[in-house]
Amino acid sequence: MWQRVRKSGLKSRKKSWFAISATALLAGGVLAGCGVQAGASPTGSSAGNNTIVIGGKNFTEQQIMADMLELMIKHDTNLHVKMQTWLDSAVTWNAMQTGRIDLYVEYTGTGLVNILHDKVNTNPQTVYHTVKQQFQQKYHVTWLKPLGFNDTYAMAMRQSEANRLGIHTISQLAAQSGNLILGSDTDFTSRSDTLPAMNRVYGTHFKAVDTMDIGLKYQALIDKKVDVIDGFSTDGQIPANHLTILKDNKHLFPPYYAVPIVRDSVLKAHPNIKTVLDKLAGKIDDTQMQKMNALVDLKHERPMTVAKNWLTKHRLL
Repeated sequence: MWQRVRKSGLKSRKKSWFAISATALLAGGVLAGCGVQAGASPTGSSAGNNTIVIGGKNFTEQQIMADMLELMIKHDTNLHVKMQTWLDSAVTWNAMQTGRIDLYVEYTGTGLVNILHDKVNTNPQTVYHTVKQQFQQKYHVTWLKPLGFNDTYAMAMRQSEANRLGIHTISQLAAQSGNLILGSDTDFTSRSDTLPAMNRVYGTHFKAVDTMDIGLKYQALIDKKVDVIDGFSTDGQIPANHLTILKDNKHLFPPYYAVPIVRDSVLKAHPNIKTVLDKLAGKIDDTQMQKMNALVDLKHERPMTVAKNWLTKHRLL
């Protein structure tokens, strides 16, 4: 089970998705403390018939996406918007189920494995169609069109070193892995579906594996203390430090495409939401998301500013 948690400007799936009990948190008034009334009806917007509550998880990328949704809905509709962001992943989904939030950006892999408890599948179209169909039937929640980027596990190297060694895929990495040092957090080395799976599928056998805090991996790579690290495909540190993501040519890592999801009752009351948010469909690729994350995490720009500038540049505002 994978989760994204912001730590030192990076994202981690280090904790089990249900490591923090969503039920206990909600009962304890976490969302109420953020301004959402406890006991809201799951059949309609918790904030009123003309108000939409947008949720978001607790890392930079999610805040940027939530701000984009807010800006577009405010610009293209007469709806009022309230924000409930920086929530734990499990809390976000439970808030959606209980009607405390109306929409947020979810990831296809999270929907498949963590919410539906289905087995891992590496085909992006199959995963999307599965979550779209099953969420509609089981939870009365609609998956809109994917935004375009896939925030999944990725192996990264210094661009100059990758070019020098002729390593552009994980297969090519595996062939030379006996001479290379991997920098990784303990989660990636211990999970059965990450490094052990890569060793099995690709035949990697690194000269050494240096485990470290997730916030130190990129600096270790930049300082040439390690040769390759595991990261996430939309990390802002990738373009900022001239790093290369190696192609997962055997499709080991599951797809985590970002998609706005909306409760059906809200779409029924406000069908124009779908029309508005579908304008983002396929517009944001991995590279663009990397750059936006970098602006916030490394340049310390406000997520709202980054979101607004991107939407303005692409004539969506």
